[in-house]
Amino acid sequence: MTEFKKLDVLLADTAYPILIGNGLLPKAGEILAKELGLTHEQAVFVVSEETVASHWLTPLAESLMRAGLQTPPGLIMPPGEASKSFAHYQVVVSHLLKHGIKRDSVVLALGGGVMGDLVGFAAATVLRGVRLVQVPTTLLAQVDSAVGGKTGINTPEGKNLVGSFHQPALVLIDPATLNTLPPREIRAGYAEILKYGVLGDATFFDWLEKHGAAIIAGDAAARAEAILRSCQAKATIVAEDPWERKGRRALLNLGHTFGHALEALGGYDGRLLHGEAVSIGMRWALRYSVRRGLCPEAAAIKLEQHLRQTGLMMHPPFGVGAAAVAAAMQSDKKNTAGHDLTLVLCKGIGQAVVTAGNDTADVTTFIEDMLKETVSDVR
Repeated sequence: MTEFKKLDVLLADTAYPILIGNGLLPKAGEILAKELGLTHEQAVFVVSEETVASHWLTPLAESLMRAGLQTPPGLIMPPGEASKSFAHYQVVVSHLLKHGIKRDSVVLALGGGVMGDLVGFAAATVLRGVRLVQVPTTLLAQVDSAVGGKTGINTPEGKNLVGSFHQPALVLIDPATLNTLPPREIRAGYAEILKYGVLGDATFFDWLEKHGAAIIAGDAAARAEAILRSCQAKATIVAEDPWERKGRRALLNLGHTFGHALEALGGYDGRLLHGEAVSIGMRWALRYSVRRGLCPEAAAIKLEQHLRQTGLMMHPPFGVGAAAVAAAMQSDKKNTAGHDLTLVLCKGIGQAVVTAGNDTADVTTFIEDMLKETVSDVR
């Protein structure tokens, strides 16, 4: 068996393993049979997307067959954020039902965060819930979206507004899948790694300052370490607040309120990847923290320096209006009754806090100031 590292996510009512190791995907059938106790009578349904399937669906399907597991035809979805829709959700559910899914079946999401969210939501709701296995193939999904149980789809009103908490039965991370990704996708995923240092671990941030370039360039050891530490950080927070009811888990949304709004205004058309939006959003969150008097400016400057050094996005790639961004932020799930905004801000690197009552008019003025910058101002 290929060597791997195992991290257990321990929740109040369940637990599941995260396995991390190069070469794990071609061994998936053997791993699923062992970790989940699957028998030959149980089916594993695989849903992927076009680009990922062209690289990884065949070795995955072959591994399932070698393990003697039932493997109904794989379903291949279009790539991109637009697949997280009611229409594509219906396609997935109809496929599962058409091919006779049972309560003891397993649904496997092969791909990036879009597939994990979409397929996870289908698994959470078909037959009122079946087991889900996440096999993330992008850096962003490996360090963030595949862990923690959040699933969902987008609506015209905003991102991830329809969904469910549905913890996976297993997360299988093969860093070798990252070798097929373009540099832009790697940088987008790196933004989520960086988020863990900014929100709660200044030591990890310091480590990333030394190794960030190597992670992006493809250093296998650095990537494996960054993935493990990111999963550990997320697993710890999820274990403390699995349903996002105590405020602690909301810290994982650092940069996301600004970022989700920008994504929505861009129409999910590929001009702005999720990780790129998070990168911009983190910068804005620290700059707004400085404006609020919560954070020393040195922390915002330190983040900006690292964003420049690693080539992460710092400014929206298309024109938007401040009022439109603020209006889109009103749809954020952290907000409560009233017109003020709940934002994850920072007291410094590694010191994120959830803040309620941020005046929308003040936030709008702040966004106007950010949008007045040119790309050269922030690079």
